[in-house]
This record gives sequence, structure tokens and C-alpha cells, in this order.
Amino acid sequence: MSSENRTKSENKSKNEIEIETVERMAKMARLNLSGSQLHEYTQQMSTVLKYFEEISLVDTRGIEPMVTPSEIESFWREDVAKNEYSAEEMVANAPLRSGSLFKVPQVV
Repeated sequence: MSSENRTKSENKSKNEIEIETVERMAKMARLNLSGSQLHEYTQQMSTVLKYFEEISLVDTRGIEPMVTPSEIESFWREDVAKNEYSAEEMVANAPLRSGSLFKVPQVV
């Protein structure tokens, strides 16, 4: 590694994203970003990583993982098939139909 590259990497925090990384991500996402957008997103992503670093410093030993921050009460009902509507009622508002079936445009 050249001394110039070493100095650049030493000055960068491990949480900072390089603009080249954002350019690669934009290319993979097929986004055309301007130079100002690249700089803005690079800065924003670096900020997000810094927040994650702060969160990772919190001591969570002895704390049980949670699915949600509050208790969830399940309301289950029995799965029973019902015939509430006739086939004719089901297709009554269909834009196109063939008898009691929905008619859709051909796909293939």
C-alpha cells in the first residue's frame, strides 16, 4: 500500500463509506446519481453506520431478545370454508367474464 493510500485510509473512520462504494451500489441498483447526490448519499450512509456503531456499544448482556416491544395477543379463529356468495355474485362487477368466470387478457 502506498503512503498516500495509507494516509487516506488512516484518516477515514472504519464507519465511513467511500464514494466509490456508493457509486457501485448505485450502478447495481441501476440509479443515475449526480456528483452532488453521490456525496450526499455517501455522507448519509456514513452517518447511519456511525449510529449503528453507537448502538453496538450498548451492553445487552442478560437482556432477552424481543420480537416486538409490546406483548402481542393472538386472536385466532377457526378456518371454516363458507359459501357466502354465489359464482354469479362474485363476477357481477367483473369488467369481462365468460359465464361465471373472470375473463383476463391472454398472458402468453
